[in-house]
Amino acid sequence: MSMTEHVVLVDESDREIGTAEKLAVHRDGRLHRAVSVFLFDEQGRWLLQRRADGKYHSPGLWSNTACTHPRPGEAPADAASRRLDEEMGVRCLLQPAFAKVYRADLEGPEPLVEHEFDHVFVGRFDGEPIPAEAEVSGWKWIEAADLRADLEERPEQYTPWFRLFADDAAQSAGLEGE
Repeated sequence: MSMTEHVVLVDESDREIGTAEKLAVHRDGRLHRAVSVFLFDEQGRWLLQRRADGKYHSPGLWSNTACTHPRPGEAPADAASRRLDEEMGVRCLLQPAFAKVYRADLEGPEPLVEHEFDHVFVGRFDGEPIPAEAEVSGWKWIEAADLRADLEERPEQYTPWFRLFADDAAQSAGLEGE
């Protein structure tokens, strides 16, 4: 397997228009396909991960349970399940929640751009994840009210896509009142 990862380039309707090297796409901001996973437990708590310090973008920031880019030829649902297992050591049923295009300039040693057609999945999980150290530097279960307060007080501690999708993800999981 090649060490260079490729992502699927798409148009605004999520139609595939090609593939390109992942880092190049994040440098020039071309629209590409992504997936994000949000897990909740039976009490409605959120399972968050803190991105590993070695990540080339958004290191050390809190984010949703897992995220990735589908490989060429890989369905978004399959990518979501694969990455949830790779990053957090979790296997559970995932439901498609919504899909949304977003664009965010990322801070860091090199200016990068996230411009993604993101397929968002939600799921229920009760247990303890077994995160991959290369991907995740920390994790926590957090109550919705505590998360809302922290997002308000310290938004810079969270990834841009998490801040954009959190409300819709909670609503999709049936937690909008919590």
